[in-house]
Amino acid sequence: MSTDLVKLAHAADYAARQHIAQRRKGERAEPYVNHLIEVAALLAEATAGEDVVLLMGGLLHDTLEDTDATYEDLEQRFGPEVAALVAEVTDDKSLPREERKRLQIAKTPDKSRRAKLLKLADKTSNLRGLMQSPPVGWTQARLRDYVVWAEAVVRSCRGLNPMLEAAFDAAHAEASRHFG
Repeated sequence: MSTDLVKLAHAADYAARQHIAQRRKGERAEPYVNHLIEVAALLAEATAGEDVVLLMGGLLHDTLEDTDATYEDLEQRFGPEVAALVAEVTDDKSLPREERKRLQIAKTPDKSRRAKLLKLADKTSNLRGLMQSPPVGWTQARLRDYVVWAEAVVRSCRGLNPMLEAAFDAAHAEASRHFG
């Protein structure tokens, strides 16, 4: 058995356990792990599964931001590359939401290739989620603002992976038609 497959299975298990009580914000309140799996699947398809660090990062990308997981724990369990990737895409939750959103746009151009690919997959999954199950209580204006913001974040991620960009563009076009 491939050690990469074992590592990936451990990352999926850890992500599921860390996010066990969390639900997506949408009307369907899906288990949060569905989002993490979709992000990893998008990355796997777009890279032919050749970068296990990136796939593990996809599964774990919200652990530092949304759970009690620590950088040290990720580093010990999954290695320094995975921990660094997760940290690179983690927002500082001590900042107000609008500032975090502004910083994502401003800082994404300077991120690593892996972090940019992860951002593309994450925003694609989020836009798909908005279409399938809009967050409870979000106004049409807030939904539209998210669609515009997501495109601004991924603007600097272009030119890295045509398949991932096409998936984002399709999700963005559909969301723009629906909420624009």
